[in-house]
Amino acid sequence: MVNQVDVKHAITMGETSLGIELGSTRIKAVLIDQHFETIATGSYEWENRLENGFWTYNLEDVITGLQTAYSEMKQEVEKNYGITIRKIGSIGFSAMMHGYMAFDKTGELLVPFRTWRNATTGVAAKELTNVFQFNIPERWSIAHLYQAILNEEKHLPQIDFITTLAGYIHWLLTGNKALGIGDASGMFPIDEATKDYNETMVKQFDELITSKSYPWKIKDILPKVCTSGEQAGILTEGGAKILDRSLHLQPGIPVCPPEGDAGTGVVATNSVRKRTGNVSVGTSVFAMIVLEKELSKVYPEIDLVNTPNGSPVAMVHANNCSSDINAWLGLFREFSEAMGQKVDTNKLFSVMLNKALEADPDGGGLLSYGYLSGENITGLESGRPLFVRSPVSNFNLANFMRTHLFTAFGALKMGMDILTKNENVAIDSILAHGGLFKTPIVGQRIVAAAMNTPVSVMATAGEGGAWGMAILASYMMNKEQEESLEDFLDHKVFVEVNGQEIHPDESDVKGFEEFIERYKKGLVIEQAAVDHLVQ
Repeated sequence: MVNQVDVKHAITMGETSLGIELGSTRIKAVLIDQHFETIATGSYEWENRLENGFWTYNLEDVITGLQTAYSEMKQEVEKNYGITIRKIGSIGFSAMMHGYMAFDKTGELLVPFRTWRNATTGVAAKELTNVFQFNIPERWSIAHLYQAILNEEKHLPQIDFITTLAGYIHWLLTGNKALGIGDASGMFPIDEATKDYNETMVKQFDELITSKSYPWKIKDILPKVCTSGEQAGILTEGGAKILDRSLHLQPGIPVCPPEGDAGTGVVATNSVRKRTGNVSVGTSVFAMIVLEKELSKVYPEIDLVNTPNGSPVAMVHANNCSSDINAWLGLFREFSEAMGQKVDTNKLFSVMLNKALEADPDGGGLLSYGYLSGENITGLESGRPLFVRSPVSNFNLANFMRTHLFTAFGALKMGMDILTKNENVAIDSILAHGGLFKTPIVGQRIVAAAMNTPVSVMATAGEGGAWGMAILASYMMNKEQEESLEDFLDHKVFVEVNGQEIHPDESDVKGFEEFIERYKKGLVIEQAAVDHLVQ
C-alpha cells in the first residue's frame, strides 16, 4: 500500500527517479519513489511514417512526445498529491535501439532519422558481417552508415556525430554525447573485456573506408560508451526548459547513461544474470538471452549485444509482431460498432485473445504473416500482411486468433531454435513483458509453446521499459559501493515481486512445431506477395 505522506515527501525532496522511453508507438514517462513503486505516469501515442523509402519520425514529434509524456506525468502528480514537481533525484532516457541519426557540427540533422525498421541496408550488413566475422544486422547504426557510404550519399563528409534516438535525447538535454553500453552495442560491436567499441573492428572499418578520405574516423563520430551505475551528465538549464514546458523543473539533475529498449527490458524483467532471458513484445518482438559462453559461429539471425552492465547477450529480433493483430482487432471493432455495439478496448482484446485457447493446437491449418515491413530472420526485404487458408483448413474464430498469435512469434521462434537446438544455450527462466501480456495467460502460453521453456510475467511487466529506465536512474544514485546491477535488482527492486509462471503445454508445443513448418514452407507465398503486390 502506497503511503501518501512518504510519497509526498519523496516528491518534495526529489527522492524520485524518472524514466522516459520512446517506443515505436508510445512515449512513456514513469516516476518512481525510493521503493521503486510507480508514483505517476504520462504517455504520448505516435507512429512512424514511410517517407521517401525510409521509415522515420520527425524531430518535432520527438520533442512534442517527450514534453507531452512528461507533462501528463507531472499533472498526475499535481492531481494526486497536490505538489508541483521541481526536483527529481535522477533521470534516464531510453528509446528503440539502432537506426541512424547523423548530425553536423552545428547540431543539424543531416538526413531524416532512419529507424530500426528500415530493411534498406542489406548489402552493407552482409559486407560488414564478412569483414568483422561478427553478425551486423540491417538495423544497426554502422550498417546504416556503411550503406550510406556505398550509396555515396552527399551528407557523409559533413558528419560530426552519429547516435541513436536515446543518445539524441540525452545529448539534447545534457549536452553530453554519451550512450549506455546496451544501446551502444546496437550501433557498433562491443568488446566485453574493455566495455568499449571493439578496437580491432574499429580499425577494420577505418581501413575499409580509407579511400573515401572523409574528415572523420569512426570512433570520432560515435558516442562515448558508459555502463550502468555511471553518471552520464546533468540536466542543463536548456534541457530542463525543453523537458518541462511549464519551467518548474530545476536543472542540475543527475542523468544516467541513455539506454535502448532491449536494455530497459532486461532490467524491467530482472533478466540481467547469465542463463536468464526476456521477451519484449510490441510492434517488433525480441528475445534476449544472457550468455554463459560465446556462440560457436556467426549466425545472421542472432545479434550479439550487451546488457546495461556489459554482459554479452544473444538477441533474436523480429521486425514484426503485434501490428497485424491490432489491425484485425480494429476491424472487429468496426464490425461491432456497425452492429450498434460499443466495445471496450480491453474487453475486445481479452475476448478475442482468449478465443485462441479454444483452437486446434496447430491453428487448424491456417497461415498468416503479419509482415508490415521486411523481416531479417526470414530474408524478406519488405512485407505484405497476408492471411492464407486451404479449402480443408478449419476456419473458425478460435483458429484465426491462434494463427495470428503463432505468426506474431514465428520469426522469433526460428531464431530461438538456433540458440536452443543448434547451440544448446541453457535458459533457466524467461520473463515476458509488453502490452500483449496484460491479457492473462494467453500470450504466456503461446510464448512458452514457441520457446518450450517456462515463461513468467511480473506485476511490473505492464510498466515496461520506462519503468526499467527509472530503475537504472535509481541504481546510479542509490547503489552501494561495488553493488552490481544484478544484486541491486535481486535484493532491492524485485525482492518482493512474484511472477506468474506458466510451463509449456505439450499439445501447444507440438501444435506450434506443426505451425512453424507450415510457416517456413509458406514463405514463398509471402515473397510472391512482396514481388507482385505493389505497396
